Amino acid sequence: MTDTTAPTQPEMDGPDPVLLKDIADAVDERDTRWLSRTLKRMHPADAADALETLPYDIFEDAVELLGEDLPSEILIELRDAYREGAVEMLTDEAVAQALDELDSDDATTILEDLEDDRRERILEDLAPVDRAELERSLAYEEDSAGRLMQTEFVAVPEFWTVGETIDYTRGRGEDLPETFYEIYVVDPAHRLLGIVQLSALMRQPREVALEDIMEDPMTTLTPDLDQEEVAFRFQKYSLASAPVTDTAGRLVGMITVDDMVDVIQEEHAEDLLALSNVSSADASDTVFDTVRARLPWLGVNLATAFVSASVISVFEATIEEIVALAILMPVVASTAGNAGSQGLAVAVRAIATRQLEGAAARRAVLREILTALFNGLMIGSCVGLIAFIWFRDVHLSGVIAIAMLGTFLWSGLVGTLVPLTLKRLGADPAVASSVFVLTTTDVIAFFTFLGLASIVLL
Repeated sequence: MTDTTAPTQPEMDGPDPVLLKDIADAVDERDTRWLSRTLKRMHPADAADALETLPYDIFEDAVELLGEDLPSEILIELRDAYREGAVEMLTDEAVAQALDELDSDDATTILEDLEDDRRERILEDLAPVDRAELERSLAYEEDSAGRLMQTEFVAVPEFWTVGETIDYTRGRGEDLPETFYEIYVVDPAHRLLGIVQLSALMRQPREVALEDIMEDPMTTLTPDLDQEEVAFRFQKYSLASAPVTDTAGRLVGMITVDDMVDVIQEEHAEDLLALSNVSSADASDTVFDTVRARLPWLGVNLATAFVSASVISVFEATIEEIVALAILMPVVASTAGNAGSQGLAVAVRAIATRQLEGAAARRAVLREILTALFNGLMIGSCVGLIAFIWFRDVHLSGVIAIAMLGTFLWSGLVGTLVPLTLKRLGADPAVASSVFVLTTTDVIAFFTFLGLASIVLL
């Protein structure tokens, strides 16, 4: 077995195949010492990538082999499905040890993966203070700021000086948060008065009072705030961290940007997958899991397809008499459907980034209508010309050109209005919009094209 050392540079092309083979061999040979030493020399994120790249059965064997020797930093870096699988395989003692080593926000993530009875059993083995903090975090709603925040932070009184603050932080040692960017200034009731950036603290002489250099926070968060709103504020104000206060203004935690990067990626991935009505599939997912996630939406699409088919059936006699209509129908529907999907994707993204508020929404609707008008004129003229060259029928080419224009206008309108309406009704635009937009676009496309054909050509 090669004594593989951890790379010093980020792995842009994925884990080294030689390293993966050595890890697999170590698992097969039950070489716990080599496996533990190798993973600990790697960055936790790279070690997690390496473990996730292994076949899932070898990943399970690796976790079982390591047990309590699996570093908690690697455990928290694993993707959700792998982390849940790893936690399920670890003993209660190993999980409790990981919770003790992690910051409170990461410890809460681990606890979320546990069954209720096992969670209670493990919490009983923790120190009372740690248990109280974790139980308080778990009491908040999932995907809220309360779940994301860590309760380890540095808070000092306003009458302290820069020197006293530095000496205090140095004296806390292991009790300091692993990563923090600002000092919070509080009153005797622990209400937040202001913040002092670490960079500002280091620039000041020791005798300067904190009240002279503290600033108002760019934003304060509450524990019940949705994680999407938290991510928006971090992005808007370019925050590295933000304080979390309760309804009385007392400081209860902080959220750092590393957690927000995960949330932003998670939200964007959810929106992207939701537009296609699918869920992500990890290597640990079985075929049954994937089918169960996708089949219901395929059933919905099947139902909407029959709605479009019923519209076509109304014009069955027209299609029988003019066979060219059957040839050209997919052109109208698919092109307009693509136009609707374009408008929908832009609208959902704009809603997620708060760009469609108030007057901006009206401007967006007008912009999409004018864009659809221009695109409809251009594409409709091209399709009309092609239809004339193909079938030598000026009336047919005129019908399809007008149908294309009308359908494009409709797709541009609903591509923006549907997600805006769903948002106002409290539904998730990313999840529900595509079914409405694509179905109505198909229906309007067939109805307009075949209806005009029936009036003009017969």
